Parts: sequence; C-alpha cells; structure tokens
Amino acid sequence: MITLIKPLLVNITILLSFTFNANLFFPFQTKVPNTLKQKVIYGLIGSLGTLFCMFYPIETLGATHFDLRMCSILILTLYGGWLPGGIVLVSACLVRYFFGGKFLAIGILVSIVAFLCGLAFRRFFHKSPSKLVAGTMIVVCYFIIYITILYYRIDFLSLSFYLIYFIALYITVMALIFVIENLIKINKQFEEMVYLDKLTMIGQLTASIAHEIRNPLATIRGFIQFLSKDTNDERFKKFSPLIMEELDRTNSIITNYLKVAKPEPFQMAIVSIDDVMNDCVQLMRPLASYSNVIIDYENKEPFYVNGDEAHLKQAIMNVIKNGIESISNQGTIKIDLNADHFKNAVEISIKDNGKGMTPEQLKQIGLPFYTTKTKGTGLGSMVTNKIIRELNGSIEYESEINKGTTVKIVFPLRNK
Repeated sequence: MITLIKPLLVNITILLSFTFNANLFFPFQTKVPNTLKQKVIYGLIGSLGTLFCMFYPIETLGATHFDLRMCSILILTLYGGWLPGGIVLVSACLVRYFFGGKFLAIGILVSIVAFLCGLAFRRFFHKSPSKLVAGTMIVVCYFIIYITILYYRIDFLSLSFYLIYFIALYITVMALIFVIENLIKINKQFEEMVYLDKLTMIGQLTASIAHEIRNPLATIRGFIQFLSKDTNDERFKKFSPLIMEELDRTNSIITNYLKVAKPEPFQMAIVSIDDVMNDCVQLMRPLASYSNVIIDYENKEPFYVNGDEAHLKQAIMNVIKNGIESISNQGTIKIDLNADHFKNAVEISIKDNGKGMTPEQLKQIGLPFYTTKTKGTGLGSMVTNKIIRELNGSIEYESEINKGTTVKIVFPLRNK
C-alpha cells in the first residue's frame, strides 16, 4: 500500500509546486486572454512538471508505467487551450517513447485521450458556474475511457491499486482546479488593491486643488457671459459659446473628480435590479436610436440587490453609453440579467458588437484619463467602477478587436 501511495504523493507535490511557479511567471487571470508567449511558457513549465512525474512512477507494477502526467495535460488544456496542452502532450509522448516497453502505445494513447477530453470540454468548463463540479464530470468521462482502454489492452491489476490510483488522480485534478481558481481570485484582489490605491492617491490630489480651480473658472464664465451680451465684437459673440462650452466641460471633469474624492453618501435599500435595468434601457434608447443602435433587453423575474438606486442607474447607464459610442455605424447591445443561485449572486451582462479593445487597453480600463474615445476623459469608467465596488459588486471586461465588448457586473443576491 505504501509503495503505491508514496510515488503518487510525490507526483501530487510536483504538480502543485509547478502550478505555483507558473503563477509567479505570469499571474493567472481571466480578464485578459493569454498571449502567445504566456501560453508557450505555461506549456514549458507544465512539460517540466509532467516529466518529473514520469521520472517518479509507481515502480512495482511490472512493465506498466502509471503516474499522474494526465493531470498536467488535462488541466493545461482546459485552462490554456490547445497550444500549452499540446506542448505538454508532445513532451510526455516523447519521453514515454524513450521509456519504451510493450505498453508504449497504451501509455501514449491515454495521454492523447486526456488532451482530447480537455479540448472537447474546454468551453463547457469555462461556462460552468462551478469549476469543481464541471471538473468532476470531465474526470469521470476520462476515467470511463481510460478504464475501458486498460480493460481491453492490459492484464487487469488488483482492484485496490485501481481504487488508489484513480482516487489520487481525481484528487489531484480537483486540487489543481481549486488552487488555480483561488490564485485567480487572489490575483484579482491584488489588482483591485492596486487600482483602489491609485484612486485614493488621485482623490487626495483632487481634494486639495479642485475647489481652487473651480472658483476662478466660475468667475471667468460669469464675465464672458456678461460681456457677450453688450459687446459689438462679432468675433467675441461667435466664439463666446465655444469658450463657455469648454469651461463647462472643464467644470464637469472637476465635478467627476470630486465624486471620486468625496462621493455622495449612498442611500442603501433593497432594490429591484430588473426595475433599474428597465429604467436605464428606457432612458438610453433615444441616444441608441440616434446612433442606429438597438438595445435588446427582455424583462426577467425580479431579482433584488442591496444598493443605492440612483448610483446603480448612473453606473449602468455609463456602461450602456460606452457600448453605444463604441459602435460606429449600426449594431446591437444585448443585455442579459441572470441569477446564479449556487453563488447567491445576480449578473448583469452588457454586450455590444462595437470596435472592441486590445488586451493592453483592457488593462487600463477604469484608470483616470484613460479612454479609447477621441473626446472622452476616462472619468466615466472610473466613477462606474468605483460605484460598483463600493456597492460590494464586481465588474469585469471582456473584449476582442472588431468583435465587441462584454461587461459583466455581479452583485450579491438579496431577498425582497
């Protein structure tokens, strides 16, 4: 029994340690797609972990060669895609070929099956609300194929061995999924801490200079308005509205900064998010029609959240407005409202088919003065992100160039 468990524990330790090391090179995240460089490095790190597992197999089973390399192939394919999974698969097959033996073909076949299972179930895995449940279903499917191959191709070993081996394989896959999901959450929390730290610094600067700037602006605006009434200078009359407009725009920027530095107090209450969405859609439809954009939203069953209705509308309308402005000619904004009772949360999904954003642009969304629009200031997204976070919600952006952007806003679900 110990001779079976010892190499399996070594394999599990190897795979977990390489998982943490991979996170040190490129922190795991879901917001931004992995680059080609990241996928290759993940594949190389996974290959090293796989090779170490193959160098420490269960050695008391004669010509057979059992280890946990399939876990590495399956997990990397599920999370990284065909490229990192393929790199690990090729490495494992080459080393298995070097080891040789009469069960060479079977050793390579079970590795290929793990890769194919990862590819086949990857979309299902990422859309599943519970990665552990989805992972369990995938592992069970793999076990059925794996055991079938063993049954027809090799002399069946003792039942106790198979119980220990497959339980260890299942535990390893679940442990890797659990660790990766928690590392993703920790990395996301770290990014939010950095983001909030930047907002705090900006707020301190804003509070110290905003009022000093607004006072002379108000004086200048008043004098221009007064002089434009009695002057005979046609050029002054012509350009004074433009000057007033730019002064108002400057004042609006400062006002938005003041909202970040010293936001209005929230009037918290149990709010029907469906009613909020209906109001936002009705208010934004005239702007959408003017821009040849259709807002597609259907009423759902009522869901309730704890929040401030006015601030919620402000944040959601900002997101819808950004979606409208990202569409150049004509398009559609699809809005979905769904509850995840497993996580006790409600998700608002706002998807447009506009120009989209690059991974580099996605990283900057929500930072002050960063915008992809020619006349924007970037403060709208910053205020939106701040409101949602202060209401105990979360916001994520997914985007592809020339395909569009999806904004997912999640709030804790409440009873009426």
